[in-house]
Amino acid sequence: MSYSPEHVAFREEVREWIQAAMPEHLRAKAEVDAAFAHADVMEWHRILAAKGWAAPHWPVEHGGTGWDTTRRFIFNEELELAGAPPLSPFGLNMVGPLLIQFANDWQKQRFLPKILAGEEVWCQGYSEPNAGSDLASLQLRADTAADGGFVLNGQKTWTTYAQYAHWIFLLARTDPNVKKQQGISFLLCDMRTPGVTVKPFLTTGGTPAFCETWFENVSVPRENLVGELNQGWTYAKALLGHERTLVSGVGISARTLLRTKRIARDKLVDGRPLLEDPTFRAKIARVEIELEALRMVVYRTVAAAQLGHAPGAESSILKLRGTEIQQACFDLAMEVMGHDSLSWFNRDGVVSAREQSVASSFNYIRAATIYAGSNEIQKNIIAKYILGLPG
Repeated sequence: MSYSPEHVAFREEVREWIQAAMPEHLRAKAEVDAAFAHADVMEWHRILAAKGWAAPHWPVEHGGTGWDTTRRFIFNEELELAGAPPLSPFGLNMVGPLLIQFANDWQKQRFLPKILAGEEVWCQGYSEPNAGSDLASLQLRADTAADGGFVLNGQKTWTTYAQYAHWIFLLARTDPNVKKQQGISFLLCDMRTPGVTVKPFLTTGGTPAFCETWFENVSVPRENLVGELNQGWTYAKALLGHERTLVSGVGISARTLLRTKRIARDKLVDGRPLLEDPTFRAKIARVEIELEALRMVVYRTVAAAQLGHAPGAESSILKLRGTEIQQACFDLAMEVMGHDSLSWFNRDGVVSAREQSVASSFNYIRAATIYAGSNEIQKNIIAKYILGLPG
């Protein structure tokens, strides 16, 4: 449960490199926790790729670093603590590892290098208007074409940043006559194919994060089928395991608490900094204790992975508690700001740069307990596979 001297030295190396490598305009945004544009994210992706650090969790033969589990954890934590632009997870952390595990050689050679270099951006086509947590109810059809390929018709929703994506990995129904989990396939679709329509919509926080994506007679070549026909549900479960482990967000929560303390230090109540108020300090302490407990669970998971034990149902615990704590951190930040937290109504200069994005982030993080499988679903998984309760 403690770091070796080598791991401590590695942390220092990573921290120093991030500070030196991050361009000034990105560092300026990071210092006040401002939102990063898509161009910012891709610029940072290319910087990491040039260093060879864009996908440290990939095998070395596909461009990974060869780091052990602990070094990968340290690296991700330092990126979060530095406020670096978070890279899009859909290529590097979702479809990339899945292709490495299940794709054929042609698919690996075609897609992995461009994902790694940041030359092609990906989005995820899972949820539909009537298939969210009950994902197996999806209705996007993939009918077999005369040439052996597929024709897509239907809709996906919550396709995050689809307006920037070159490709989408998606689940589609290829056999409607069997049990719903058994008739789903995993396909890769070029977003520039005729018949694909992307409609971005604003979140309540004012960010253009999500899209509706429509498919009308969209042709997908047979070579873009990953794995076996009608086995997509198996691949989807493997991918969701990767996603749930990623969203524990210990570094994000720690940074948000630091930001909240800084705001509370500068906010005066009855002539004294709010940070000196015992009641408020108790609220901070309560969340910090919960965060420290989560950190210990993450460390145990990392230690087990270091010994070769892949995360199983415990990834649901990380997702469940991690997203709840992220929301609690932003709840505190909004409380500190009071009426200034309604940033849509503030004139320029009313709040500091550090505070400007709090409300938007607070709204966005409401979705954290829903995406990657709602927390209610995670409780069912924990009950069944960890506690052994009947389903």
